[in-house]
Amino acid sequence: MTLLTGAVVACPLTPRAQQPPAMPVIGFVNSGTAGANVKNVAAFRAGLTEAGFIEGQNVAIEFHWAENQFDRLPALVTGLINRPAAVIVGNSLAALRAKAATTTIPIVFTTGSDPVRDGLVTSLARPGGNITGVVFITSDLGSKRLELLRQFIPKARTIAMLVNPNTPETEAERKDVQVAAQKMGLSLIILDVTTGGDIEAAFATLAARADALLVGTGTFTFNSREQIVSLAARQAIPAMYTTREYADAGGLMAYGSSISGAYRQAGLYVGRILKGEKPTNLPVMRSTIFEFVINLKTAKTLGLEFHPQLLATADELID
Repeated sequence: MTLLTGAVVACPLTPRAQQPPAMPVIGFVNSGTAGANVKNVAAFRAGLTEAGFIEGQNVAIEFHWAENQFDRLPALVTGLINRPAAVIVGNSLAALRAKAATTTIPIVFTTGSDPVRDGLVTSLARPGGNITGVVFITSDLGSKRLELLRQFIPKARTIAMLVNPNTPETEAERKDVQVAAQKMGLSLIILDVTTGGDIEAAFATLAARADALLVGTGTFTFNSREQIVSLAARQAIPAMYTTREYADAGGLMAYGSSISGAYRQAGLYVGRILKGEKPTNLPVMRSTIFEFVINLKTAKTLGLEFHPQLLATADELID
């Protein structure tokens, strides 16, 4: 007993090695696809880094993509809530599901729609609750895009429009464009698309009936832009799109605000929340810079020549 006691006394008491605190997890959930959002994810990471958070060093990011299957969003959001994520980041469709599922986990959204009308926040200045975000304006610009399309393709009298139905932003844009087309004396053919097969069928229809194409806003069309641009080229139909990513992919014209800029701002907001700020105290940010981009190579392929005065209205010309 004496030897045992002495042995115990002789052993130095070493404190337990302190475990490093677990890194906060950002749940990034999106109704689209990873491949179509590479630029946006890079911008989000850049915003996080600017706020002092680097993935793998002091923060973790879990990405969840619904792959344009919107009915998967509730389960993806539930998984992040059960995780639990420190912050949930989502586009408008994902953020709506997240808001319905949690009142405690902070949510940062990116949307091209009106977040007040869509029920995401009570006001831009005072979002309320556990949610805030960034607006890149797209759906409210439908009539402007139609006007630009008419200016550049003046002989077009029948315009086809691709619409992904039953989301707040796409339905608002549909009504806006319908009113604008009537005022301009244009015939408008609206084609609802929810799958890649629908897009193929829509182009088969519009090829015989439309003089030009207006591609509607929304996650589905944005994530299907490679297919849409390819089919527009195959059918040799001039088209107007919602963001510069379409023109970068070979689309003729695009008018809208910067989506990647919105994702960078979302990264900054997530960083501020991780540092202790409350979403309700962070006003919803609105993009105020719009880009009108024309792909001259595509115009040449279509046999279109634009007057220099018209070209001067573009913010960027892609050769």
